[in-house]
Amino acid sequence: VYLEGKDVTTEEPNKRNVNTVFQNYALFPHMTVEGNISYSLRLKRLDRARIKKAVSEALELVQLVGFEKRMPSELSGGQRQRVAIARAVVNEPKVLLLDEPLGALDLQLRRQMQTELKRFQKHLGITFVYITHDQEEALNMSDRIAVMRDGKFEQIGTPQEIYDHPKTSYVARFVGSANIIDGIVFNVNEDTVVFKNKDGNGIVARNQTNIACGQKVTVAVRSEHIKLNLITDNSNIAGLKGVVKEKSFAGGLLQIIVALADGNELIASRHGIDSSLVPGDNVIVTWARENAILVDLEGAQ
Repeated sequence: VYLEGKDVTTEEPNKRNVNTVFQNYALFPHMTVEGNISYSLRLKRLDRARIKKAVSEALELVQLVGFEKRMPSELSGGQRQRVAIARAVVNEPKVLLLDEPLGALDLQLRRQMQTELKRFQKHLGITFVYITHDQEEALNMSDRIAVMRDGKFEQIGTPQEIYDHPKTSYVARFVGSANIIDGIVFNVNEDTVVFKNKDGNGIVARNQTNIACGQKVTVAVRSEHIKLNLITDNSNIAGLKGVVKEKSFAGGLLQIIVALADGNELIASRHGIDSSLVPGDNVIVTWARENAILVDLEGAQ
């Protein structure tokens, strides 16, 4: 483990100048807000004036001025979280570790605190390493995202890179909703790869690397890029044929599950899907070539 170029792997945690904010806050219940925030400074035996100034600045940062004498039991969940953050940053750490710090909050308060944490980070100018299983939270808050699998980094990149250009099917599924399709390439040109799925249907994807005919490939298509067209007597659209299996609303979006002839299922989920589609309808599934991303070409990094 390196911190600002220095190997701190064998150093004791209290000597690394790295602080942590836990999901359960871990506030001292017998201490006031002021006592919790100033605890580490008092351990360092700093003079009272310096401690008072540091605590005052921390309280102002987290907008809890006037709460100095309150006990943790007198605070709301969001206020306790702010105290935990103030206690962590008052030491001016080089790195702040946040271990799912918003997991215990309700949805509305969690979104509010996401905005607050971004404000804190910009104001302090220190690195926040934020652990979360919430995809939306990661995409909303991060400058860079590291997706981990079995203790290894699967992919590191900006939120846009992770979402729009996943390297593996695991990343595509883990961050956002992605449909994964396997097949064998039978035609390649400069911009396009055409492959057949196990049902023999031709499928197009954007060519991103050196792909050869006969090669097995895996493609990811985001659910919001899936288009569904009801099959009628006059239908002449090329695509995958399927049957609407399920229809539901999720987070303000209409989500439709389609069963394909080869037994696989695809999910279409976005604003503007034809709401007249019902389970049992026969549809043709299509997407734009540029929205089909080749994955699993390099594996975990």
